[in-house]
Amino acid sequence: MLIASLIFLITLIFVIWQPRGLQIGTTAILGAIVALIFQVVNFDDVLAVTNIVWDATLAFIGIIILSMILDEIGFFEWAALKMAKFSNGNGILMFIYSILLGAFVSALFANDGAALILTPILLAKMRILKLNIKTIVAFLLAGGFISDSASLPFVFSNLTNIVTANYFSIGFVEYFFNMIIPFIVSVITSIVFLWLLLRKDIPKTVDITLLKEPKSVIKNMKLFYFSWFFLGFLLCAYFLGDAYDLPISIFALGGAVIFLIIATISKTVKAKHIIKEAPWQVVWFSIGLYIVVYGLKNAGLTDELSQILQYLATKGDMVAVVGTGFIAAFLSAIMNNMPTVMIMDIALTDISNQALIYANVIGCNLGPKMTPFGSLATLLWLHVLAKKGVKISFWEYSKFGLIITPPVLLIVLLSI
Repeated sequence: MLIASLIFLITLIFVIWQPRGLQIGTTAILGAIVALIFQVVNFDDVLAVTNIVWDATLAFIGIIILSMILDEIGFFEWAALKMAKFSNGNGILMFIYSILLGAFVSALFANDGAALILTPILLAKMRILKLNIKTIVAFLLAGGFISDSASLPFVFSNLTNIVTANYFSIGFVEYFFNMIIPFIVSVITSIVFLWLLLRKDIPKTVDITLLKEPKSVIKNMKLFYFSWFFLGFLLCAYFLGDAYDLPISIFALGGAVIFLIIATISKTVKAKHIIKEAPWQVVWFSIGLYIVVYGLKNAGLTDELSQILQYLATKGDMVAVVGTGFIAAFLSAIMNNMPTVMIMDIALTDISNQALIYANVIGCNLGPKMTPFGSLATLLWLHVLAKKGVKISFWEYSKFGLIITPPVLLIVLLSI
């Protein structure tokens, strides 16, 4: 147990710290190699892990590639400008619409797409609008929060969703119908609590005449219109594929490749640039970290966690759901949500209450917002903002996250 725990802890520290630019996938693979050397895991475990995560990882890569192509076209900038114009200069409406836009992007393009692609665009527009720094930070905090709290409705909306759905063989349609209500509740609850917490920094009026016309940012209008058709077709394909029990990565990555070819032929994007910039490190990160986590399973840690969850399951559905969700949330906040969802999935294997599986996903999606290192998306989000000249301190972020996350999480868990 001690060796497995030390390997996990050191790997996680290096994943979060990233000293000398050491990438997350490289760190995770090194951790997996160390686990093999110390016989915490064996090669059969490596094969088992690869079988669990390959579909989830490739699907996630596909979603991000698709997001990158749409970003190159001007899709997200158009959406941000359209959102601002819809507000008609009303600061409160602009705040609400920006959250709804973040929820839309998070649901369809994953939480990382919302946090990393939409954030720089919104920041640039807010600077053009000459908003003060407190207002800008308020909008950014709201956008960062909704990127995770709204990443619930589809299997592909968050890597944690994909990993869990694949682990428990939950189909695309089944997952959607079980999570659509929690998603709606999460978005509405997030808007209410974000407004209550940040309202003093939201201006009553904003001069939207300073912004460009939305159409002016589109690089290829025909491809832009086609992208709406393609996204609708792709969403239908996910539902159809579920009927034939096809891997989600076939549609996520396959659709991204098809759209990349079309966009390259239209000379709107450069395929080489998109492929080079795609987050391939996530592939090695998912496999490597899961192997390290599997070492904790072999050492018996997940058995102990499973006993706690089984005890909660005997106390009625509400206690079990809320307890499971908050355990997942606090573990995510402390040690990152990816290892947490993996450990919790393993611990829930022999518990027959399916509601706890969804409680785990919700906890792992919202819980990371309590600390800056709760998810890689948040760490990258803070890094992007720092490069753009907006610095949010550890304590400022944590104070915000610890205030808003627990009540939103509780209400969403009760909606399962």
